[in-house]
Amino acid sequence: MTKKKIQKIDSFKEKKDESAQLNISEKSVSSYEAKDIVVLEGLDPVRKRPGMYIGSTGIDGLHHLIYEVVDNAIDEAMAGYAKNIEVRLLDNHRVRVQDDGRGIPIDIHPQTKKSSLETVMTVLHAGAKFGSASYKVSGGLHGVGVSVVNALSTYLRAEVCRDGQKYYQEYSKGKTKTKVLKNGVCKITGTTIIFEPDPEIFSPKNGKMPDYDFKRLAEHLRDQAYLTKGTRIRLVDERKEKENINDFYFEGGLFSFIQYLIEEEKPIQENIFYISKYYENILVEAAFCYTEDIQSTELSFANNIRTPEGGMHLTGFR
Repeated sequence: MTKKKIQKIDSFKEKKDESAQLNISEKSVSSYEAKDIVVLEGLDPVRKRPGMYIGSTGIDGLHHLIYEVVDNAIDEAMAGYAKNIEVRLLDNHRVRVQDDGRGIPIDIHPQTKKSSLETVMTVLHAGAKFGSASYKVSGGLHGVGVSVVNALSTYLRAEVCRDGQKYYQEYSKGKTKTKVLKNGVCKITGTTIIFEPDPEIFSPKNGKMPDYDFKRLAEHLRDQAYLTKGTRIRLVDERKEKENINDFYFEGGLFSFIQYLIEEEKPIQENIFYISKYYENILVEAAFCYTEDIQSTELSFANNIRTPEGGMHLTGFR
């Protein structure tokens, strides 16, 4: 037994010596100088490592692009400025997301010296969610989301109705293709984003990009409608001859959500427990109902984002 141990050590030592010699020869060939440091500018980091920003480049990441654009519209609704959001699935994997919020500002940004619209669409960490008074609550990637969608799309068009004017700008792979241009007048306000994901990013080895899952999107948008009471969210699928339309609108918030979750159960308690109040400028909304089902169901959200692993908010509620 001892001999075997010694043999293993000697063998490891020989391999270590060979590895050391190999590393020395590699070090003599490779260099680590200033010229070897690569600086990725603009949205290049997103295209280089998309999984860091949207989780994956598969079907999950593809749907995440839609969620990020929708999150911006929902932020407007949660701030009290939007009442209607529409998500429309078009041919060739294009998606259009429209809201009737305030519209992204188009005036010149004091820091970038570019249009605020162009800044939001092409600069990471650019948005009104970093301490300004524009949004008290927001979801998404906080100033990263819509620019990431832009970076990962072969085509993106942003349309803004604001101050009675309609503006638009087009992009490709995070780069501007046009200036911010006027395109008529508007009687309403709002933002419309039309984008087409880049097949270079989202196509697997067989070269075919996966299709959007209407049911999956409907479930996500239904949850968002429950969490953003009083906001109408419409999902329209134009990819087939007959449009498939789902409308979601709930006045009761989580109260309506609980009613939906227990509609096939037998409640034990007569009334659903529900509370919604602000505490130190933070909105807390909670609801629960006991049923005869022995298996409990717990859903928790923070800033409208589902937290499947729970967290302090769920622990405190328990």
